[in-house]
Amino acid sequence: MALNHSLLVILALIVMASFVSGDEPPIKPKVKVVKGKRLCDRGWECSWSTYCCNLTITDYFETYQFENLFAKRNSPVAHAVGFWDFHSFILAAAQFEPLGFGTTGDKKMQMKELAAFLGHVGSKTSCGDGVVTGGPLAWGLCFNKEMSPSQDYCDDYFKLTYPCAPGAQYYGRGALPIYWNYNYGKIGDALKIDLLNHPEYVEQNATIGFQTAMWMWMNPVKKSQPSPHDVFVGNWKPTKNDTLSKRVPGFGATMNILYGDSICGKGDIDPMNNIISHYQYYLDLMGLGRDESGTHDTLSCAEQVPFNPTFVPPASSS
Repeated sequence: MALNHSLLVILALIVMASFVSGDEPPIKPKVKVVKGKRLCDRGWECSWSTYCCNLTITDYFETYQFENLFAKRNSPVAHAVGFWDFHSFILAAAQFEPLGFGTTGDKKMQMKELAAFLGHVGSKTSCGDGVVTGGPLAWGLCFNKEMSPSQDYCDDYFKLTYPCAPGAQYYGRGALPIYWNYNYGKIGDALKIDLLNHPEYVEQNATIGFQTAMWMWMNPVKKSQPSPHDVFVGNWKPTKNDTLSKRVPGFGATMNILYGDSICGKGDIDPMNNIISHYQYYLDLMGLGRDESGTHDTLSCAEQVPFNPTFVPPASSS
């Protein structure tokens, strides 16, 4: 009996070590059929969704890969040392994996979507330039907030729906920086976190910092429009007007939705190319290769008409 007990203890330790190292095989999901639809449950990471019948993110993306992609984020000169980590990323992703984030399509599509999302994150939080150690693309997640805000980003137009909290500042924070009281309010409502009164939560908690970015990736700017997720994984079918506006499914359209005419429709400008470069760099590091990034027409938004052009008030007549 003592020998059997010792063997059980050893086996348990082996299983625990495997779990911590990330070497365990994919969890076999629980399955049920509801109204003819197959739903799966893979435990804490992905529960009762058709997308959970596919691989989950931890089945194909591990801690060492996260470390490779964001190799310089904890360098002494970085501005968010010790803040961002793989654990926080996965905890945030677990909220969106049942909705299709990183769980849509086959393994290649899942990995490509993750590289695309993180490509945006890396570009928008980088403190790298052409001469830094490791190259300019190794410095993603260097920031978790805007360093020198020029204003508090309080828009009184939304004072009835998302009134600015006394003393609160709504400058850029998070893995995909969010700005303005109405965005903090809207995203906070969706996440069930009081970001309107406590926007600082986004720069204090890495899981929340990733969650706000994932929410932006999974949701459209307007209900009649697609989300970045939709245009990337193939859920969106362009209308005739989209085709005339040169908007096509792919990585380019994700930039169009997230940044509009700040970088799209302006030709092959550096800010746009920087985001593309991060995406392709991450594809290489994840073992897919940049050839999977697509053709120029789908990869770029250089010629695309923005979904949501910046409003320019008409000039007053003299």
